Amino acid sequence: MAGCKALRSAVAKTIVATGLSSGLGFELARQFLVQPSQPYKLILGARDVPRTQAATALKVLPLELSDFRSTKTFAHLTLEELGGGGVDYLLLNAAVSDGSETPGSHGSKWSKAFVVNHLAQHYLVHLLREKLVESKSRLVFVSSGAVRQVEDPSVLEGDVKDGSGVPGFKLYSETKFVELLGAHRWRRELAGECVIVAVSPGLIPGTGLGRGMGMDLPKNMPDAKSVPEGAASILAALTRDDLPEDPEQIFLTSWGEWWPKDVYGKTLDRELQEKWCPCRDEIEKEEGLVS
Repeated sequence: MAGCKALRSAVAKTIVATGLSSGLGFELARQFLVQPSQPYKLILGARDVPRTQAATALKVLPLELSDFRSTKTFAHLTLEELGGGGVDYLLLNAAVSDGSETPGSHGSKWSKAFVVNHLAQHYLVHLLREKLVESKSRLVFVSSGAVRQVEDPSVLEGDVKDGSGVPGFKLYSETKFVELLGAHRWRRELAGECVIVAVSPGLIPGTGLGRGMGMDLPKNMPDAKSVPEGAASILAALTRDDLPEDPEQIFLTSWGEWWPKDVYGKTLDRELQEKWCPCRDEIEKEEGLVS
């Protein structure tokens, strides 16, 4: 019996991930690979495939999340790589903190931060949905406590558009709010088929996100966490099995507790979830992916 248990635990679990090529994600990939009792197979999406491949020695596929065509190609290549195998975890970690003071160059009406932090990764879930359901995957959305900064969701309509003039920190908070709407939308949509968890890795000055906001975050800020601590929080979201009984309580804090729903109550609004989390056909039509 003990031998069978050891054999089961030695079977590699497959993770498909965005945002693991640098900073917090790169540290997380390192933590995956040093787990003594559980091996992992990682399939990463990255803009710079040669650099990431050289640095990680993992399977890296090209992915530029600000380009929906690249996202679609990444999904296709991922399914080819998986073949008949399953996906144990889909980790949606990629994020940028760019403001929308000037128009971007990716061709969407939405700001780069909105596309990268939410819409393209939401689209990726659509593209992989059949495989995720077949695999009974766990989907982990790396969110942020900054969602608490969004007091009036009605401003999102104008703020998250390309060239809206919204600075980095405000736009980051708003796009992470919408991403959490997406996590709840998928929680409802995939109930009984997949497990959905969101996590805030905490305030981590060493990730480089502050540079996109035009801010230099000192490492001695109150409540600041190190990059390894932040990565450990994400790892916990992937591996913990003590999920709350309340299906709406899916948001894990950086200190290891499940956030009470009043912290993110606005993201439980079903009308907002449907508004900001379009179906695959809507995305492809709006972004010019179908004729």
